[in-house]
Amino acid sequence: MRKDFVYLCEIYFMTNSRARETTEAIERLYISMRHLFYRGFFKPAGVSGESIRSLLKTINPEIYGTMNIPNKLELDGLMYVLDRLPEGIEECAFIHLTSDEGFDKGSFEPIVPKKRRRNCYRIDEHQMNIEVLLGRSEIYDILTHLTFLFIEADKVRNLAFIQDENWKPTRAFKIIEEVVKGEKKFSRKEKEVALIHLSSLIGRTFEETLNAYNSFGDDQNPDRLFKIIYNLGKVSLEDAKQTREREIHFSAILKERVGHHYFGEKWANKVKEVLFENNLHMRPLHIISANMHSVKNMLYGNDALKKKDNKEVDYKLYGEISDKKELRDKVSKYALEEGLIYINDKSGSNIDVQIIDLSKTDLKNTPFNGIKYGGDDVIMVFDYAFGEQAFEVMDELLRPFENKGEVYMMKVKSVSIMGKAGILAGGKGDIMIPTSHIFEGTADNYPFENALKLDDFKDDELKAFEGPMITVLGTSLQNRDILSYFMNTSWKAIGLEMEGAHYQKAIQVASKIRHHIAPDLFVCYAYYASDNPLETGSTLSSGGLGLTGVKPTYLITLRILEKILQSGKKEIPAKK
Repeated sequence: MRKDFVYLCEIYFMTNSRARETTEAIERLYISMRHLFYRGFFKPAGVSGESIRSLLKTINPEIYGTMNIPNKLELDGLMYVLDRLPEGIEECAFIHLTSDEGFDKGSFEPIVPKKRRRNCYRIDEHQMNIEVLLGRSEIYDILTHLTFLFIEADKVRNLAFIQDENWKPTRAFKIIEEVVKGEKKFSRKEKEVALIHLSSLIGRTFEETLNAYNSFGDDQNPDRLFKIIYNLGKVSLEDAKQTREREIHFSAILKERVGHHYFGEKWANKVKEVLFENNLHMRPLHIISANMHSVKNMLYGNDALKKKDNKEVDYKLYGEISDKKELRDKVSKYALEEGLIYINDKSGSNIDVQIIDLSKTDLKNTPFNGIKYGGDDVIMVFDYAFGEQAFEVMDELLRPFENKGEVYMMKVKSVSIMGKAGILAGGKGDIMIPTSHIFEGTADNYPFENALKLDDFKDDELKAFEGPMITVLGTSLQNRDILSYFMNTSWKAIGLEMEGAHYQKAIQVASKIRHHIAPDLFVCYAYYASDNPLETGSTLSSGGLGLTGVKPTYLITLRILEKILQSGKKEIPAKK
């Protein structure tokens, strides 16, 4: 018994120690990145770049898997990162982070990453420009992914070339080069032989390499994996030989705009202008930060698709809408005909908006037909913000606005935040109900009264958890030690996300300090689990939720809309 106790204590203190080391490394990494941003440039292979690499290796995030193993390439992490960076970035030695500086006015074709809405431009064979519109969090996110990419590139170089003064390529790399150059047509058997050499080079099994080959490639570019590995090694070699050194630059305009709410102010002013134009600016307002489909589908889906509400929420129908574009288009067309106002964001914030006048919305054929709603409230749904951008957009949105010489206060009745998050206590698809947000790396904490409760999510299929949540500086920087520390110590954290503390900070400032909005608003926070970063095979790099995300998404939407509609329902006179 005593031995078991001593063993548990040792494990606790070891985890605690590693968690502290990780926390310190994350703080130092962000300070270093901020310093390099204001400096204006750095070389990934220089002193500053090596410092960032060293810190990232110390953190050793779960999402980057085998990053710290020198003879094994991390394939899932590579897929995750390249889905968020522009195609072809592995070929470029010079990467420039810019603001919206008018590149779309030239002849450059924008390159939009598969999993991030950001415009990127290939300036020439050497340089890639990446537009940063979402603030510091996006800069840190990009730099973290690039640092991982450089670590993997240098691995390829060390495995593919004999490290002497001539850097002679290995036989495996020569075969990879043949495939990439495409001068010879490979038969299926020859391609498989090339894949065997590739798997040997990157330290992976043939099966893992074949799966990665199929995942990276498509009909237009089947050999993409070969090209990525080849170019990573080639660009790294040129840097080592100092024939073309890698550099990262930050434009002067970007440095000038970051932190000044440049895009957030433009975005918020447009929203307020549309509210004013439609005479909705003096109505009670419910703000929801969420996806662009679930609220719309629940309020308009049945009528748009000629379905009868059967008093049970039809999650199967919402799954079909999510899966079929023609159904999504029908619902969108019907909603616009019924008065939904859609704002296609042109401010640069990348946040679209829907405005719904509930006084014009027929609830009879919806899951809310049992609520005797009789108000004239307005719902504003806006798309997900990213990290620190959440404070910027919410802070600007809640400010009073001026029109024709008069100043108007926003009549905010509630703010609801729903989204995806990493869960610590459960699995993919489960629901998290936060009671507070704790900002990682600081003692900043934001307790609040959540209008959503655990009892709202009693369901046979889904699990729900209630407790504090960590607002992290970046989802790609978390490791098992720091996450276990947050979960198992007295923090008792149930999950992690990137925006909660930023939203709550803006709400508290507006309602309790600056008095831009009434202090009696209610807030609803709920997240569904897109991943479990503590569970092997369930991290973000292992893929998304797919249709399994439908039920938790719509269950949270259902509860938020119920709270909103109940706050404005008709009072039924008591019988005498």
